[in-house]
Amino acid sequence: MQKYIFKDILVVNEGKIQSADVLVKGERIEKIATGINEKGNVVEISGHGKHLFPGVIDDQVHFREPGLTHKATIATESKAAVAGGVTSFMEMPNTIPNALTLSLLEDKYAIAKQHAAANYSFFMGVSNTNAAEALRANDYKENICGLKIFMGSSTGNMLVDSHTALDKIFSESELLIATHCEDERVIKQNYEAIKKLKPLLSPADHPLIRNEEACYRSSVTAIQFAKKYNSRLHILHISTEKELQLFGNMLPLKDKRITAEVCVHHLHFTASDYEKLGYNIKCNPAIKAPQHKEALWKALLDDRLDVIATDHAPHLLSEKEAPYEHAHAGLPLVQHGLQLMLHYYKEGKISLEKIAEKMSHAVADCFRIKERGYIREGYFADLVMADLQKPYTVNGQNILYKCGWSPLENFLFNTTIEKTMVNGHIVFENGIVKEQNYGQRMTFENK
Repeated sequence: MQKYIFKDILVVNEGKIQSADVLVKGERIEKIATGINEKGNVVEISGHGKHLFPGVIDDQVHFREPGLTHKATIATESKAAVAGGVTSFMEMPNTIPNALTLSLLEDKYAIAKQHAAANYSFFMGVSNTNAAEALRANDYKENICGLKIFMGSSTGNMLVDSHTALDKIFSESELLIATHCEDERVIKQNYEAIKKLKPLLSPADHPLIRNEEACYRSSVTAIQFAKKYNSRLHILHISTEKELQLFGNMLPLKDKRITAEVCVHHLHFTASDYEKLGYNIKCNPAIKAPQHKEALWKALLDDRLDVIATDHAPHLLSEKEAPYEHAHAGLPLVQHGLQLMLHYYKEGKISLEKIAEKMSHAVADCFRIKERGYIREGYFADLVMADLQKPYTVNGQNILYKCGWSPLENFLFNTTIEKTMVNGHIVFENGIVKEQNYGQRMTFENK
């Protein structure tokens, strides 16, 4: 049985930073203490001056397999993920074919079992017509992270705008329901109004078309259904100041029935960046004016927003260069999300403890993930070692996404991810991803 020991490392965990040794035996964390002297065949890792974080759990990624593998695969994107300290991911159903049956969902699990460098789970997709099939996931709720509802346009047949379908899902689902909230009617009205004024649209029109009102109306609808049936609702990628009034911080996360996510790009970019980056930062929901970014930061730090994700959504650069209507929406981010938050730590915006909470602990609590998301004895050894004094510049040589680019290219981080461990195996170190795939299917406390 392989053993590792991180010696004299600063452990960032459960609201504290403390120097300790961390012994890993097999897949699990065996012991956390000072002065551990383990005999036998053990690999010692010097952690002096370095920080050890629980592995990041990204609750929203698009790895594009099956059907869109010209731009990404589970293998390529999970390797990029572990290079960025992401040890577990939850992937969305808008692949081709859409994951709208349990059989198609299990096909994705089979791919991940063979190719995932990180731990994995996949959302069951919901459409206007598959409610009965989606609800069959109740029988597998310990092995599926949740249902996903696009309450705004998406790939294929995944726009859910039927209140009959929504009522059935919210009333009968025993799983967490994750929603993309944008009101399609508002979006269409905005598009038609702006198109009349200027036939040739620009990137800066995107947040005017997919505006604050479109997000707010849809979030209100989802919350009304959740409150009616006491469902577990998780609203993805909140992007507007107005929506924040819908969420509270009076209850501990484990007691919340309605939770919310914010993504790294909405915490970093603003609408002023369209002038330089154009459609490279076109995403849904849109990156909006600076006051929204500031409001999101405030809500994240006061716990109205519960988790941080990336919504990693890679496209080829050629797919980004089309006119407005055809320029694909989505940003590749999973490799750099943790580093981006560590950048804001350096800027004094967020603490290391809060980063560990929002990117690991809270995701595990929100989704009720078994034995992950914390540095605890007996838990799976999903760990990230970072050097907060070592600079790192994003460039074409170290970007691991299959699409080959990043909106953060040439960005200088003042931190480096040195090692990533998944289930007790070092899968990334010194800039190199190991070829072995040690990811496992995550399980959940959904009884």
